[in-house]
Amino acid sequence: MSTKKTIMVVDDDSDYRFQQKVQLEASGYTVVEADSAEQAMEELEKTRPDLALVDLMMEEMDAGFTLCYHIKKKYPDVPIILATAVTRETGLEFDAATSEERSWIKADVLLAKPIRFDQLRREIERLLGIAK
Repeated sequence: MSTKKTIMVVDDDSDYRFQQKVQLEASGYTVVEADSAEQAMEELEKTRPDLALVDLMMEEMDAGFTLCYHIKKKYPDVPIILATAVTRETGLEFDAATSEERSWIKADVLLAKPIRFDQLRREIERLLGIAK
């Protein structure tokens, strides 16, 4: 990678954030962490990430949706991966299969947790236009 890309990882699960940080840094990225949508909003005032990895359910059930909206409002060209364990935790199917669903979710990709790192890395590279 010629210049290090910055990825913001927002999740209230500290173990998950740590795991993503270690793997992303090992892959050559700079990682900025936030443990809530509120903390992420504060960080966005200081840092413009190249990509955001956002958990759906944090301090509020819809915190990830709200954060995605704010990120896209401030930085429309920053790709967002929305990670969710909704299906695993509730048994309800959740995805963004239709254009209508994608229009209000404001995320570029929706991935169900647990996410394999090779899958996450492929999506990051695709969204950032990094040829491997």
